[in-house]
Amino acid sequence: MQNRWNDEEAARFEGDLGLRVYTSRLLGQDKSLVLHGGGNTSVKIREPDIFGKETDILYVKGSGWDLETIAEAGFSPVRLDHLIDLARLPALSDPQMVNELRTHMTDAGAPTPSVEAILHAIIPYKYVDHTHADAVIAVTNTREGRQRIEEIYGDDVVVIPYIMPGFDLARLCAERFAAEAHDGTIGMILMNHGVFSFGPDARTAYERMIQLVSRAEDYLASRRAWHVTMGPSREETPVDKPLRLEIAALRLEASRLAGFPLLLATHRDRDCLAFARRDDLPRITQQGPATPDHVIRTKRLPLLGRDLKAYAEAYRAYFEEHAPRARAALTMLDPAPRVILDAELGLVTLGRSARETDIVADIYRHTMEIILRAESLGGYQALPAGDIFDVEYWDLEQAKLRKSGPPPRFAGEVALVTGAASGIGKACVKALLDEGAAVVGLDINPDIQQAVDHAAFLGLVCDVTDEQQLRESLENAVRRFGGLDMLVLNAGAFPASRPITELDTAHWHKVFRLNLDANLALLRESHPLLKLSPGKGRVVVVGSKNVAAPGPGAAAYSASKAALNQLARIAALEWAGDGIRINTVHPDAVFDTGIWSEEVLASRARHYGISVEEYKTKNLLKTEITSRDVAALVTAMLGPLFAKTTGAQLPIDGGNERII
Repeated sequence: MQNRWNDEEAARFEGDLGLRVYTSRLLGQDKSLVLHGGGNTSVKIREPDIFGKETDILYVKGSGWDLETIAEAGFSPVRLDHLIDLARLPALSDPQMVNELRTHMTDAGAPTPSVEAILHAIIPYKYVDHTHADAVIAVTNTREGRQRIEEIYGDDVVVIPYIMPGFDLARLCAERFAAEAHDGTIGMILMNHGVFSFGPDARTAYERMIQLVSRAEDYLASRRAWHVTMGPSREETPVDKPLRLEIAALRLEASRLAGFPLLLATHRDRDCLAFARRDDLPRITQQGPATPDHVIRTKRLPLLGRDLKAYAEAYRAYFEEHAPRARAALTMLDPAPRVILDAELGLVTLGRSARETDIVADIYRHTMEIILRAESLGGYQALPAGDIFDVEYWDLEQAKLRKSGPPPRFAGEVALVTGAASGIGKACVKALLDEGAAVVGLDINPDIQQAVDHAAFLGLVCDVTDEQQLRESLENAVRRFGGLDMLVLNAGAFPASRPITELDTAHWHKVFRLNLDANLALLRESHPLLKLSPGKGRVVVVGSKNVAAPGPGAAAYSASKAALNQLARIAALEWAGDGIRINTVHPDAVFDTGIWSEEVLASRARHYGISVEEYKTKNLLKTEITSRDVAALVTAMLGPLFAKTTGAQLPIDGGNERII
């Protein structure tokens, strides 16, 4: 394991808390130690209180912070004496414990302290580090895990049997540490959970963590259990086989089980496919997660294959068996899986956001390695189902869910926007992302690939007039997010003014090919996916004022937009039986788009004998229409406000006498 300590970097961090930030980030940079909010660190600092009295404070990682990016504000200051007093209590419920932690912070604005704050407090060292190191968990999750841990570490560590995080674990650690620790003790191993290291300074605690994990890695390597083969076959399924309808149908069924829309991501790289095709998959994957810390994200077991009904029945039986162990009133049971292993789809992950599906994928990739390393040591062995259930339906986790509030409007849903690299399309992308949707943006401009830096955005270069490229884009979109719920037909061209007498047939067809034919093809190819939308498919067409009030010199544009408008009306008639609604917005004079350069604006203003600003507000309401305004209307039409509307046409033009 790499020691990342760097004297020059460390010198840039001031004080005890600064160095705590530095080494926490070092730990967070190594994903084999810490994944997505896992692990925690602390430092004990003596500082004056408001009365000037010197007080011992435990600065411990706060809830919601990741070690990789943590700052000083991510550490919660809790009075150390109170934490040590709590550790002496005979019993303390988890809600009581959290209340005691929060009410004894010295900064009311700090995040909620880690539930392992008491555990950090009772370890008599200034710096304490805690990780869920893959190598250590691979060793503990074997039939002879305890014996192997003792073989690796001897009496250099205190070994703690598995107990769920919280007060009971802290009290047991306090007892064991007091009884077993000595001057040479450099860490604690929590079976099926992780590793603690500690020291008088940040560097010592960090380097002891590296040393402890390295010893586990060396042990695995010495027994040929470090470098593992995912499966006997690494041959990928041919990429030319379309999978989008199968994937969308799977997502629909999972969403119905969950009771809300889920995103679904497929991971079909060689390792995932090889693992999903193992003959021993039922035996090695159906015991439980590598550590209960992962169960909140991944659920207890992955689904093998696509029989969601059988999975749900088994999950309900598991719930009924262990429900008496839950410590609080539980929310509605959600029997939908979060991990699916399928020989054709590879690793499939589900969640309410793209970030969730990505986190689940990261966790399960590590789980795959842990399982196979443990198998190489003689057999993977997870914790009993009851212990896993206690974490899955932990009252503290349920409280987090209740406090998190309702999800964003489009959480778990997928939108596709054409012409997404600029103007109205780009504004629609942003508005949909802000509402919680996963968004696929299509554009012929290569900049679309980096147009938005967001986990829920997929930018694809696509010439929408090429039907094969459209099909490939839909395939990529569904493999990334699982389906299609919303479609925004925005791509189009507004060519230079040309009277009919000078309008050649080639130009006419070119405009129609983009403004009409491409949208016909995309509607046709998207229809089967929209039918499989958990929340019913929705389409918004970005039309034009010219549909109702054409102008001279715009025959090809006006006629193509009018034909698109008629196509949308017919689609609304034909698709209503599938629950798909199609509505149209008709913008006018949206001047912050690419077709309106400063020169063009100035030229048009001169033509009317008015200023540019007057020209921009040349409508009945004397208001300027922006791309954001159009995007807001598009987003509203995709939302519940228009759930009972289809075939509608709404102008967004500030009022136009010719249309009114």
